[in-house]
Amino acid sequence: MKKSIAMAALALAVSFGSISCKKKVSDTELQTQATTIVTSNPNASVEVKEGTAHLSGTFADQESKDAMIASLKAIPGVKDVMDMSTVEAPIEIVSAVDPAVQQKVTDAVKDFPSVNVEVVNGELTLTGNVSSAQAKQIKMSVDALQAGKVNYNYTVK
Repeated sequence: MKKSIAMAALALAVSFGSISCKKKVSDTELQTQATTIVTSNPNASVEVKEGTAHLSGTFADQESKDAMIASLKAIPGVKDVMDMSTVEAPIEIVSAVDPAVQQKVTDAVKDFPSVNVEVVNGELTLTGNVSSAQAKQIKMSVDALQAGKVNYNYTVK
């Protein structure tokens, strides 16, 4: 009985010893692995300190950011990921021309089917072919609307 207790104690000591002797991954090795993963996003970077990956930079969307964090957490030896990165705000293109004003100008030139009303570089632009008399009439009608800056790029024939 004493012999089996001694063997069990020895086995227990050996198992604890082998667990505590487990090779610890160095920050340098973790840095190399983490950098390899992060290079897929040129706007991001990572630094590993004491087993924690510190992610910084910008991502196009939340999904790509979450995927990067998951990839870093999957590296054996990385204890945690500190997220200091941001997601780029989507760029919203807003026309400098109020749609109501554009519609008023379109209505003002509806009697001239060859004239098109467009927004070009944020400004109302009239294009097409008109006669000299039509050009004067269009200009007077549009100016009366006080629509702001209007480019008259139509051809007068």
